Amino acid sequence: MNYPPKIHQDNDINHIIEVIKTYPLATVISIKDNIPFITHLPLVYNEFGKLIGHIDKQNPHAALLKNEYPVTILFSGPQCYISPSIYTTTQLPTWNYIKVHLKGTVNAIESKEALKESIIKMTEFLEAPKHKYILDPNNQRMLGALDYIEMFEITINSWEGKFKLSQDKKPQDIKNARAELIRSNHENIERFLNNIF
Repeated sequence: MNYPPKIHQDNDINHIIEVIKTYPLATVISIKDNIPFITHLPLVYNEFGKLIGHIDKQNPHAALLKNEYPVTILFSGPQCYISPSIYTTTQLPTWNYIKVHLKGTVNAIESKEALKESIIKMTEFLEAPKHKYILDPNNQRMLGALDYIEMFEITINSWEGKFKLSQDKKPQDIKNARAELIRSNHENIERFLNNIF
């Protein structure tokens, strides 16, 4: 049995990498003694095809992010409820989303110099394209934090793209669903933030 249906699977690695680069906050999952460890942190896809991350040494999950330990990584793109009212044809309510599921093995990078360089590179990546802030290699706050952070890299060995975007509908309905995904995400973010803060 194929699930999700093939039409909702996108295993083009370039599309998956684009999701990772656009939505780098990952959910990293490890299992030890049937207990899940789940941490949310940004991961950067580097030129060697690995995911690079940093974790607070006090996080209990840090102990598992080394020695080729298996991990599952989830990246989430935009998502929203799709009302039948947006379609030109009769449909049922549904939910559209973009998700990436990866599996791999993780290793710790012990070098403090590599950690420092990685934090600077990650900041540069996350500041793109305007680069309003450049992290100085001699920033004292960063240098003081290096003793409390561990760096790791993940080798990816399984890629899955789950892109449910009304691909099984007529062309105009696909276009309408795409517009709804954009509209809904903008409005939901604004409404949520206004309600919370």
